[in-house]
Amino acid sequence: MNAVCGGAARTLRVAGRHGYAAEFSPYLPGRLACAAAQHYGIAGCGTLLILDPNESGLRLFRSFDWSDGLFDVTWSENNEHVLITCSGDGSLQLWDTAKAAGPLQVYKEHTQEVYSVDWSQTRGEQLVVSGSWDQTVKLWDPTVGKSLCTFRGHENVIYSTIWSPHIPGCLASASGDQTLRIWDVKAAGVRIVIPAHQAEILSCDWCKYNENLLVTGAVDCSLRGWDLRNVRQPVFELLGHTYAIRRVKTESHPIAQAQSWLTTISASWVQVIFLPQPPE
Repeated sequence: MNAVCGGAARTLRVAGRHGYAAEFSPYLPGRLACAAAQHYGIAGCGTLLILDPNESGLRLFRSFDWSDGLFDVTWSENNEHVLITCSGDGSLQLWDTAKAAGPLQVYKEHTQEVYSVDWSQTRGEQLVVSGSWDQTVKLWDPTVGKSLCTFRGHENVIYSTIWSPHIPGCLASASGDQTLRIWDVKAAGVRIVIPAHQAEILSCDWCKYNENLLVTGAVDCSLRGWDLRNVRQPVFELLGHTYAIRRVKTESHPIAQAQSWLTTISASWVQVIFLPQPPE
């Protein structure tokens, strides 16, 4: 596992674990949560690793084991110690890094692997969304022991679910059915269906500075940008990976604050690309 902190790459190797997701804390500079699994998630258990940077690399602050592989992790937006993971047994787990043992709570409704989980960045609504191989998207309030609602419509496994950082109650999902879908929590249904690729879509993310722009990455090795005001064709397509694009992430540029950049991960390499902006 590698992290870039202060301009240098820092590495922590954990025997018998393969990383699936990593998220920096929105509260504590440099603190990193990693969701990992044994045997590439095919069999065995999972581990949540909480890491802090130090002079020699990364220090293990806390670790939690789970009985199945962990595939994604998301931090709470109102408590610096709390996060949620999702796993191959169809459950979500709520953890508290201030406590040595856990989880605090387990949410089990999905009937197959849960591959994606995301905590709403709109702090007026403390909601979590999960996407599963059972072809459903579920909405959760972490203070409630069961899901608030279930969204159906995808016709294949769901690989990615992500909240809009701009629009309350709006989220996106990407699926093996080759579509990107935009959902409205208030309407309890799908707003937009985009046939985004002619291959399985493994990841999607919202642009941090443009509420209308999303990016998808797929098995066809391409990245595509979508303007929600006109989804008939992508606003850009980026090629270069030689293997399926497993994860995409947009971030703000530290110097040009109005500029966004994109990090992509595949088995071939990691790319950092400045995003073209769609016309106003």
